[in-house]
Amino acid sequence: MAALKDIRKRIGSVKNTQKITRAMKLVAGARLRKAQENIEALRPYALKTYEVLSGVAARVSPEEELHPLLARREPKRVMLVVLTSDRGLAGAFNSNICRAAYKRWKALEAEGSEVVFGIIGRKGRDYFTRRNANIRHDFLGVFEDLTVDKAGEIGRYIVEDYTTDNLDSCYLVYNEFKSAISQEVVIEPFLPIEPMELAEDRLGDFIYEPSQVALLDSLLPMYVEVEIYRALLESVASEHGARMTAMDSATSNASDLIDRLTLQYNRARQAAITKELMEIIGGAEALKG
Repeated sequence: MAALKDIRKRIGSVKNTQKITRAMKLVAGARLRKAQENIEALRPYALKTYEVLSGVAARVSPEEELHPLLARREPKRVMLVVLTSDRGLAGAFNSNICRAAYKRWKALEAEGSEVVFGIIGRKGRDYFTRRNANIRHDFLGVFEDLTVDKAGEIGRYIVEDYTTDNLDSCYLVYNEFKSAISQEVVIEPFLPIEPMELAEDRLGDFIYEPSQVALLDSLLPMYVEVEIYRALLESVASEHGARMTAMDSATSNASDLIDRLTLQYNRARQAAITKELMEIIGGAEALKG
């Protein structure tokens, strides 16, 4: 009977866990829909910002001094800005990002570059702290109330490092949202900004007021802010998608485990009943004898 009690207790425990995973799946699904709407709304704006910036940069006279955020240098010191989450229970979401960033870190060091990190999210900070990485900036709690202002604050730290020659190049490492069940790790060159090549007919013939250089002074920091905000939104949507998938899998696994335990319980109960019947029959036969 002790075995039956243990199995019954375990079934109850798994059922309670299943209730939690099912609730987390529903919450992640609701948050995913909102995050997906946000990223799908921002993507066209980010692309158009990049296109306008590229058009203005293409019209700058070669005699003009190149803007610091466009200046290319030998990558002696490189920053990897790694976007992870503050919470777990999201499947391989964080481990995939951290492994990709670690691999790029070692590849850059092999090329002779010094690598520093800007870490967004507690999971990434803990991972790279354990590996003695040079973490120059870490940002926690960014996703609790994600705003453009927070993205701008992160961008200002990175831009300051770049314009003061503390950095020679910068990469964003994040999960790009594809669908609820698919996220792709992206390592994206961030600084220096590389304007896209536009066909002559897309450049247009504009009179700029103020000058192209003055416009770039405003457009480039804005582009940095928009790009970081876009990467953050991609990461948020990917995190919720990964968590929803992980919790769905956990709920399904709990159902399978409950079925197996129930079968085990029924077999043990049947065996106990059979044993009792055999004892009763044996006792009756003994009395007859």
